[in-house]
Amino acid sequence: MTFGLTRFGRFLPNLVTNTALRRYSSEVAPKHLWQIGRLNHIAIAVPDLEKATSFYRDVLGAKTSEAMSLEEHGVYTVFVELGNTKIELLHPLGDKSPIQNFLDKNKSGGMHHICIEVDNIQKAMEDLKANNIRTLSLEPRIGAHGKPVVFLHPKDCNGVLVELEEA
Repeated sequence: MTFGLTRFGRFLPNLVTNTALRRYSSEVAPKHLWQIGRLNHIAIAVPDLEKATSFYRDVLGAKTSEAMSLEEHGVYTVFVELGNTKIELLHPLGDKSPIQNFLDKNKSGGMHHICIEVDNIQKAMEDLKANNIRTLSLEPRIGAHGKPVVFLHPKDCNGVLVELEEA
């Protein structure tokens, strides 16, 4: 919302901008052959998986999973249950892990990606490709929850690595 100074010295909302914002926010999203779902998790790359797990479990009191290795993805994962979503702790599995590359640049770790559920990952990939959104693989792979996943290129997603997971 923008404000303009009136001849009485008061700031009032710019009506043109407000009308445009109202019109934009009330528009219905275009119809797709797939539906976007809820936020499944936020993934955090960590240099010390035990220490990070202990923080969420012992300090914050969250329920955590056992560490699981995903060789195809080159990571160890631990999920932290939050009720309405999860945090996925990621730790490298081997020197060629993409998480190792991330930690080489970010020694303390940090947010790695967000994961959003979709109801049809193949249709989502087709639609995204038609809209010039790149995926990091040609086909979905099986993720930590045993469901198909695909990652979208961060340069096409406002600098955020986005994982889509079929619900």
